[in-house]
Amino acid sequence: MNAVHIRSAERALSFGTWLIVAGAMLYSVLTVTPLAAAHTPAKWSWTAPILPLVVDAAVVIVVRLDAVLARLGGHGGRWPIALRWMTGGMTLALNIADSALKNDVVGVAVHAVAPLLLIVTAETGLAYRRAIAAAVTALQERERGERERREQAAAVRRDDAARRAREEREHTAMLAREQREHEARMAREQREREAAERREEREREQAHERAEQAERERREREREQRERERERAEREAAERSARESAERAERERRERAEREQRAERERAALLQRGPATSKLPEDEARQIVAAAYAAELSVRSAAELCGWSVGWVSARYAEHRDPGAGGAELAIASR
Repeated sequence: MNAVHIRSAERALSFGTWLIVAGAMLYSVLTVTPLAAAHTPAKWSWTAPILPLVVDAAVVIVVRLDAVLARLGGHGGRWPIALRWMTGGMTLALNIADSALKNDVVGVAVHAVAPLLLIVTAETGLAYRRAIAAAVTALQERERGERERREQAAAVRRDDAARRAREEREHTAMLAREQREHEARMAREQREREAAERREEREREQAHERAEQAERERREREREQRERERERAEREAAERSARESAERAERERRERAEREQRAERERAALLQRGPATSKLPEDEARQIVAAAYAAELSVRSAAELCGWSVGWVSARYAEHRDPGAGGAELAIASR
């Protein structure tokens, strides 16, 4: 038997018990209600169904609580037993009372079937539930024992695996340690050989460096000698170039001064011509306007000197005020 069979048995027992309880309650209500109504005043006859319902409610309570206690493995004591037998006896008495009062033996037997079946079912169901609870407890104990055995076996397997893993790690660590010691010994010997080779190489390099140093010093002295000679030649060339530049600058300054004086004389000659009697050619008028602008004459005075309109002269003045309009003065200076 397993947990599935136990649950199936519990469901069958619960369904059958409650089916019998429901049928007995219905049969009891239908049987006891006429008896109670016959022995109740007429104005209170409507209360006749209350008595069988109260008794049957007690039966339901007993069955339900017995089922819960049996499932939990508990025992309610003497009072639940007294209530169970008292409700069963009351149900039996109420169901057969009418037939017994009429001395109807067959009726007593017929009406005693449902109450007796209810009483026996309640007791039997309680016994079944206790047996099922004991079986469930035993099954749980067995499963717990099996689970503990499996856990112990798993623990043993884990311990064995851990021991083997530890031994493997220790063996691996030992091999790795030996390998490291061997590699360290080989590396130490290699370093010693390399150190000896480096010493020999350093000695050779030092000798080579001493030779190179002597050669560099000789070349450095020769280079310094050439550098001094070159600097002296460059200094002499720079002095000659400076003298030539100074002479050229002085010559250019004198030439520029002469050009400016000549241009000034030409502008003065243009301005001393007096007012024009007619409109001069445009090139000559532009020269006069440029000279007037340089002498800071008014636009009207420049217009009188060249014979052109004030607007045209204003436009030429605007060209001279523009930073790119220095060509007119240069044209005058070049004449």
